[in-house]
Amino acid sequence: MQALVLRLRQSGHLPVLAAAACTLALLLLGSLYSKNFLSAQYLLQQLQIASFLGIVATGAMLVILLGGIDLSVPWVVTVGGVMSAAAAGWWGSTGEMLAIPFGIACGCLFGAINGIGVAYLRVPSMIFTLGMNAVAQGLIVVQTGGFAPQDRSTPAMHVLATGRALLGIPNALLVWLMVGACTVFLLHRTTLGRAIYAVGNRERAAYLSGVDTRRVTFLCFLIAGGCSAATGVLLTGYATKAYQAMGDAYLLPAIAAVVLGGTHILGGRGSYLGTVVGVLLITLLQSILSVMQIPEMGRQVIYGVVIISMLLVYGRGQRLAQ
Repeated sequence: MQALVLRLRQSGHLPVLAAAACTLALLLLGSLYSKNFLSAQYLLQQLQIASFLGIVATGAMLVILLGGIDLSVPWVVTVGGVMSAAAAGWWGSTGEMLAIPFGIACGCLFGAINGIGVAYLRVPSMIFTLGMNAVAQGLIVVQTGGFAPQDRSTPAMHVLATGRALLGIPNALLVWLMVGACTVFLLHRTTLGRAIYAVGNRERAAYLSGVDTRRVTFLCFLIAGGCSAATGVLLTGYATKAYQAMGDAYLLPAIAAVVLGGTHILGGRGSYLGTVVGVLLITLLQSILSVMQIPEMGRQVIYGVVIISMLLVYGRGQRLAQ
């Protein structure tokens, strides 16, 4: 038994299996509160909600694999939602077709600025992305408070977030599956994916081996910005309107999902499967806390404790390895 645990620990699969076991335990716990907790309709609804968090967590995972962190998530999510809705108000019928790509492009712009600041200006990611979060907040307050042309979602955004076009599977879940498939391909079948792990393990060694570490960092933050904005677009379609601070509830859960899935919070190790399991675990935890009527403040405390605990575990592991 000890040999099996040691082998799993060395392979990096132990956190994934532990998170999966916790997910099953939460399902059983939830079934004690409600008989409908294990019904197909309820589980599909939870997967639909998990899709929003899963797309944000995808971008967060890429940044964390580098050893960085993106604290601009809350208001970049809002940027994606607000600007996608605004595009329809600016350009009419043409804007309805361009609303989704325009909102995602705005998020990519903020991600690109984050990438420039962290990769080329060498500002710590925590400081620079926190500053960009404040910039995004200010710009959105001006946009919505001064001359917001429209805050309603377009029909396409609503269908994408709430529709079920294929075998009753939520469209939002299909979007997450596409994003996840692209991410797995990126991480395991491309040079960029191998470079991301190399930079996260030791940036200096990766640079000396010929990896363009600045370009890798820039691209990861760019993708993270696009993922956050895409979630904003889906949330706007789900709620049928954009509103300020719509992304505030996604920063800590996204980071918690990534680290619960076994991604090393100091960079260099992690799998997308673990992130998926972590997202499902956090989503079910949110559902149970909601049923138990735990206030939002209590939920944030739980997410913070999870992140701090995993940071202590990984930090201790790294020191022992040295």
